[in-house]
Amino acid sequence: MARILVVGSLNMDTVLEVAHLPAPGETVLSRSKHLVPGGKGANAAFAAGRLGGDAALLGCVGRDEPGRLLLESLRGAGVDVSGVRQLENVDTGCAVIQVEDSGENCITVAQGANLYTNEAFVQDHEETIDACEVLLLQLEIPFSGVLAAAERAHAHGKTVILDPAPARMDLPEALFRAADYVKPNQGELSLLTGCDPEEYVAGAHRLQQKGARNVLVSLGEQGAYLLEEDGRETRIPAYVAGPTVDTTAAGDCFTAAFACGLCRGLSRQEAVRFAAVAAGIAVTRKGAQPSIPILEEVLAHYS
Repeated sequence: MARILVVGSLNMDTVLEVAHLPAPGETVLSRSKHLVPGGKGANAAFAAGRLGGDAALLGCVGRDEPGRLLLESLRGAGVDVSGVRQLENVDTGCAVIQVEDSGENCITVAQGANLYTNEAFVQDHEETIDACEVLLLQLEIPFSGVLAAAERAHAHGKTVILDPAPARMDLPEALFRAADYVKPNQGELSLLTGCDPEEYVAGAHRLQQKGARNVLVSLGEQGAYLLEEDGRETRIPAYVAGPTVDTTAAGDCFTAAFACGLCRGLSRQEAVRFAAVAAGIAVTRKGAQPSIPILEEVLAHYS
């Protein structure tokens, strides 16, 4: 299988279970607290490894206990972490995740060591980028690092998949032009394009006008929508493996599974269906990386 490289964030998540997400100014009591390895970059790499991909991660952690635990978790999924830099006197990134009874969540991130995954860091690892086949990117690291990695991979003919999360309105068209696939959810697509979240078809077309070749929109319980560069449109239903428990990392799992599907030689449409099955299983479990299924589970449901 082709090599999948993720350039992204590593965070130690503090997960709080609450009856409902707090409104502004409201205090909500948590029933429990769990420390769980996470970060959008680490989650995607972990998922790619669990799903049978030849996966590697480039990023930064502190030389501390959370950093050690994150690297241990990734190695356990078969991810090559030799490109993860351990920094002295810098804290590993962390996130506070509140999960309500419906499974929905809200997340606040302190970037910490992730701030050092910048353009200079990427330039130090250009040979690693040149050796991959598929590059996965998100936006939890400095934008200079994201753009440098995307443009380097694009220039060398790699498949670039961008998960534009957390979304921001000032993304330049140069980033979209460097991406083969842009995979927002409805809320992120709305922020990127100004379209209403329910107008995701119009939003996807608008994102194409900004330079994106293929746009893959994850729609939660509605499944996914794929707009290809030739204008072909496909809607893929969600896969329901059981009651939704926690949506944390479901998007990261979806994106990584899509990359793995492409590497397995699946068509774009079948790769999206493969991703929908993986994410459908993930949301039935608690936590970020602990929720991600192994390849055999996905294949059992996919086939």
